[in-house]
Amino acid sequence: MIAGKLEITIKINELPQPKDIENGWQHFDLDCDRQIISATAKVKIWKKLTDAASNYSQWVGAIVGKLGQQAEQGFVLEKPNIQVFERKPKAETTSALGATS
Repeated sequence: MIAGKLEITIKINELPQPKDIENGWQHFDLDCDRQIISATAKVKIWKKLTDAASNYSQWVGAIVGKLGQQAEQGFVLEKPNIQVFERKPKAETTSALGATS
């Protein structure tokens, strides 16, 4: 048997409703297929989400963390890190087959 590393990735496209904790840290819950995931983000990490929500009309965030303590309806996401990407609308393409002369 070899050792592995378990990480969980959660994709979001809306800003979660946070609860302000000490020193500007934010705690929020995510509903992932009826599993409630709790996470606490540092100020710098939370700022990535709020900047994306205000700067991009469409965006996607990927929250990555370790599987933490089990909760009543889900679990805690430990040491979350967030990456945010601008989501660009797909360009409409015209098919040569669909064009008529």
